[in-house]
Amino acid sequence: MRIIWFRLRSAMSGHTNDAGMSTSEYAMGTIAACAFAAVLYKVVTSDVVSTALQSTIGKALDVPF
Repeated sequence: MRIIWFRLRSAMSGHTNDAGMSTSEYAMGTIAACAFAAVLYKVVTSDVVSTALQSTIGKALDVPF
């Protein structure tokens, strides 16, 4: 009866036996984050984005006060 009560209480509180991510899940998350960072870096350092950023900053600095 104790085991049933414990399982019922655990199920109602939302706790499961899976306490967190495993090592393989951390590895996949890290790989995905690195891939996203690499793509983002390539986009931000591309000529088109770089030119647009320089133009926007130049316009912002040339605004008369």
